[in-house]
Amino acid sequence: MTLRRAAPWLLALHLCATPAFAIDPLEFKDRAEEVRFQNLTRQLRCLVCQNQNLADSDAELAHELRQQVYELMRNGKSDEEIKRYLAARYNDFVLYDPPLKPATWLLWFAPGALLVAGAGVLVHVLRRRARAAVADLTPEDDW
Repeated sequence: MTLRRAAPWLLALHLCATPAFAIDPLEFKDRAEEVRFQNLTRQLRCLVCQNQNLADSDAELAHELRQQVYELMRNGKSDEEIKRYLAARYNDFVLYDPPLKPATWLLWFAPGALLVAGAGVLVHVLRRRARAAVADLTPEDDW
């Protein structure tokens, strides 16, 4: 009977403690290197989650990419060199702020184009409804 009462609590404790194992135990030379790593991993996109940066993702690939960024930093690479390396390997999609070039025009301009197209459709529908409402009025209709 005691085990049945304790089981939900043990399960809850296990679920609360599990995220602690997802943290990458990386050792930095100083606070500046740690801040640089955190800023850099926030500028890179997780290729599995796609809507999360590397710093926040729990995906296995994100863990591997964080380790790779850490090793590149330790090898003396600059932030731009690391970004270029990852973009060459995984495409510009890995960057949260991809460069403006013909291959990335869709990433840059698709949201605005969709917004303008949606506004155009909305205006068209509203005008058509207004014309239909006016056409349905007869001379006997009085306000």
